[in-house]
Amino acid sequence: MNALIAWKEGITPEPPYYANIFSYLIGEDRDGYDEMDELTLRLVAGFDGYLGYESSNADGRGLFISYWRDLEAMDNWRRNATHAQAKSEGKKRWYQYYHSKVVKIESAHYHELP
Repeated sequence: MNALIAWKEGITPEPPYYANIFSYLIGEDRDGYDEMDELTLRLVAGFDGYLGYESSNADGRGLFISYWRDLEAMDNWRRNATHAQAKSEGKKRWYQYYHSKVVKIESAHYHELP
């Protein structure tokens, strides 16, 4: 088990799979942000093709990486109404800026050290 990544059902997938790397700088208006974050994490956990996520943030800068079985699953999540609403609010008020990148994971190595 990789302690840094919250894999769906605790299962580390075998490559290849995909990742969406979302980096951001949070804005001043955070009203409703935490609630939407919790809601989308609950929803995506049951989504077909979703594999897991990892995240970190400090000083308003954040990084959220979601892992996916394939591009079709990612695209289906992109079109989800709640996710679309979260993106819209993010653009309007929650983020000062953000970047989103999609990458294909061809190889992955995990090392848990004593």
